[in-house]
Amino acid sequence: MLQLFNNLSNVRANEPMSQHTSFKVGGGAEVFIEAQTENELLEAITICRKNDLPFFILGNGSNILVKDEGIRGVVVSLMCLNEIRLVDDSRIYAQAGVLMKNLADFAKSCELGTMEFVHGIPGSVGGGIFMNAGAYDGEMKDIFISARCIDKSNTFVNIDSDAMSFSYRKSAAQIDGLIVVSAILQGKKLDAVEIAAKMQELKEKRSSKQPLEMASAGSTFKRPPGKFAGKLIMDAGLRGYRIGGAQVSEKHCGFLINTGNATASDVLELIKHIQNTVYEKFGVKLEPEVKIIGESKKVFCE
Repeated sequence: MLQLFNNLSNVRANEPMSQHTSFKVGGGAEVFIEAQTENELLEAITICRKNDLPFFILGNGSNILVKDEGIRGVVVSLMCLNEIRLVDDSRIYAQAGVLMKNLADFAKSCELGTMEFVHGIPGSVGGGIFMNAGAYDGEMKDIFISARCIDKSNTFVNIDSDAMSFSYRKSAAQIDGLIVVSAILQGKKLDAVEIAAKMQELKEKRSSKQPLEMASAGSTFKRPPGKFAGKLIMDAGLRGYRIGGAQVSEKHCGFLINTGNATASDVLELIKHIQNTVYEKFGVKLEPEVKIIGESKKVFCE
């Protein structure tokens, strides 16, 4: 399979996905490609589709769980697509691989507010748009103007806010199989001191409530209507519950953590146990927010 990608500059075989995910677990990718340019990304995707190869689009790996068996087919990383610049006095251009933290810091340096909430989100811009990531009453839809994407016909297309059809943790990119390449994001002129103060306030809130010092994939479950997953898990008596090296965080029960030697199977068993226990006690079905991948022909983006 590697020979199909001879024209690309950075291609590896059997790449351990534990090195590319915040959970620090998971088997290898059969083929791993780090796209250096948008055209390389397009070429990699075109080759995959032409040869009917399953492929996975990888951002910062902060919201995925790769199975121990690894990923059959091709993983294409966007993390080298990290250009960021001002478009004008209130808009920022950012490629898909730009880290959310770097987006917030850049906006602050330009004295542009409204992006403070993304500072603590561990993903990348492409993944954030793909899943309409959010935190502390802010979501990507609030700052999104447009995105350059690759559609299913291997064509670059521009998608505006209305066409992106954002909803809770969803977007048209998910529904229509679009691959986000870059985006234009809207800021608002604000004093840098005020921006820094807001970012610090959110950082302190996050660090006081979340196990940021541990390997995890953030909130493991979606919020059930009218309830909170973390509270349901806590009330079910599962705070600190452990299977192998995977544990329900004692700091925030909505987070599952890798205590150091977890396998993906440990995490998956813990997810199943939590789902069963919460359903038995409260009749609520918890749906994973973390994307579980491996041996799949679907296209994802995080």
